[in-house]
Amino acid sequence: MKKAILATKVGMTQIFNSDGVLVPVTVLEAGPCVVTQVKTMENDGYEAVQVGFGERKEKSVNKDANGKKEVRRRHGINKAEKGHFAKAGVSGKRYVKEFRFENASEYKLADEIKADIFAEGDKVDATAISKGKGFQGAVKRLGQHRGPMAHGSKFHRHQGSNGACSSPSRVFKGKGMPGHMGAVKVTIQNLEVVRVDAEKNLLLVKGAVPGPKKALVTIRETVKTV
Repeated sequence: MKKAILATKVGMTQIFNSDGVLVPVTVLEAGPCVVTQVKTMENDGYEAVQVGFGERKEKSVNKDANGKKEVRRRHGINKAEKGHFAKAGVSGKRYVKEFRFENASEYKLADEIKADIFAEGDKVDATAISKGKGFQGAVKRLGQHRGPMAHGSKFHRHQGSNGACSSPSRVFKGKGMPGHMGAVKVTIQNLEVVRVDAEKNLLLVKGAVPGPKKALVTIRETVKTV
């Protein structure tokens, strides 16, 4: 891996390219990310770069009138995280992720990784947690066929037969059934970077990217060669 960055999904829009063709794009606020740790072969057994993205304040503890401690901000960084970020010389970060760059040794603590590491025309892979759909039936979740919609059918969007009765007298493992849909890690490969706005830290990627708005998206240089 040569290039990667963390981003948040802003939303979708459409732009005209240089040929006057209307292109649907996903707007991503990419970076700036800062290097919080550099892992080396001598210390860790492999080379990688740990980056942080998004500001996050530390937990604040105040005392009430009786002198008891009361936590005001519960979702901030803890003491261990505070020490880790202080060692790197950076402020607290909301997201921390590790990338195994081929040139990891060239990075130093507190170095910034911005959107301009990508250029127009680059191919990237986008990874994020997809939108959660809750509990869904087999028709929506798995694309199974529905039954007749006539009044006397009494079988419209039910799953249907799950298996034979006498042999093997059970339902096979892996049988598609109703259940929780979405909220899983999804990677869309070989997306094209249409435009890069280095001043506003924006990447415009052709097509759709997984996840809702404000979702954390990992943008990597594509693994595909074509």
